[in-house]
Amino acid sequence: MNAAAPAATSATAPAVIRLGRATIDLLERVPYSLLAIPLRLAVATVFWNSGTTKLANWDATLQLFEDEYKVPLLPPDIAAHIGASIELTTPVLLVLGFLTRPAALVLLGMTTVIEVFVYPQAWPTHIQWAAMLLVLLCRGPGALSIDYLLWRRLGAPR
Repeated sequence: MNAAAPAATSATAPAVIRLGRATIDLLERVPYSLLAIPLRLAVATVFWNSGTTKLANWDATLQLFEDEYKVPLLPPDIAAHIGASIELTTPVLLVLGFLTRPAALVLLGMTTVIEVFVYPQAWPTHIQWAAMLLVLLCRGPGALSIDYLLWRRLGAPR
C-alpha cells in the first residue's frame, strides 16, 4: 500500500506543475493596459468621493481642516481649497488617462501628507493607495489612454 502512494503522487505532480505553469503563462500574457484601467479607476474613485464629500458641506470641510486635519504650513482654508481641488481634478485625469504620471505624483504627495500629518494610523489604507499610484507613476496609464494616443501622435517614445 505504501509503495502505490508515492507512484500516484509522482504521477499527478507533473500534471499539477504543468497546470501551474500554464496558468502563470496565461496570467503573464495579460496586457498591462488592462491592468492599468482598474488601478486608475480605483484610485480615482477614492479621491473623487473624498472631494465630492468636501463640496457637499463646505462649512464642515473647513471645520475639519481647522480641528482635525491640521496640515502644517498652510492655513486651514487654503489647505481645504487645495485638497478639494486636487481631489476633484486628478481623478478625472486618471480616468481619462491624461497627464497620468503627473496626476499620480500629485496624489502620491497628497497621500504622503495625509499619512504623515493627518492619519498616521491609517497606513494600511494609504500603502494601498501608494502602491497603485506608484505603478501608475512608473508604468503610466497603458495603451487605453489619452496619454498613449498623444505620445503615438507625436511620434515620441513612450
